[in-house]
Amino acid sequence: MNDELPHVLVVDDDNRLRDLLGKFLGEHGFMVVTASDAADARSKMLMFAFDIIVLDRMMPGETGLEFAEDLRRRSKIPILMLTAMGEPENRIEGLECGADDYLVKPFEPKELLLRLHNILRRLPSSTAPPADVKMGEVLFLPSRGELSRQGQPIRLTDVEAALLGALARQPGEILSREELITLTGAGGGGRAIDVQVTRLRRKIEDDPKLPRYLQTIRGKGYVLRPE
Repeated sequence: MNDELPHVLVVDDDNRLRDLLGKFLGEHGFMVVTASDAADARSKMLMFAFDIIVLDRMMPGETGLEFAEDLRRRSKIPILMLTAMGEPENRIEGLECGADDYLVKPFEPKELLLRLHNILRRLPSSTAPPADVKMGEVLFLPSRGELSRQGQPIRLTDVEAALLGALARQPGEILSREELITLTGAGGGGRAIDVQVTRLRRKIEDDPKLPRYLQTIRGKGYVLRPE
């Protein structure tokens, strides 16, 4: 991703609109990543650092309102909410949940572009890119979701990248299996997290059976202790 361009995450369950917005914004000076729902958005946010989010209000499962409210508890990243609900009370509800602006569908793409630029000027992102994580000969770049050993890339699945990203953003802090499921959107329960941790250890540890960096805290969860 080009770090000189503003990075936007477009979250919408409408495949056609999501693709159109991604293409339009990409053609007008944004680096764009898209997500189909709140869980997918959380996974992408663990892999990349964004300057702003374009968020659909009505999504199956966790709604845009719920996602915005949860996100606002731990982040100041600007949110532009999209919705077909244009009544004043709907707009107020969206702003109360943490949105910085509110655009009613259907809308002119040019207006979306102007509003995004206005938000970025008014509320410049204060989110610093997460620090690179060094583990012996292995280096993980949380902002890109990339892992390498002595400069040679190591392939990560999306779930592995999301899991390592969640741990890397809170180094030294114990995260429970339940927290990791929430942060990564991984299915399969706690056992699935255990399996992913085992796979990650094979890629980052010199001895996966005696992990130095990705450690198990019995009865509590996992913690990443980089150098």
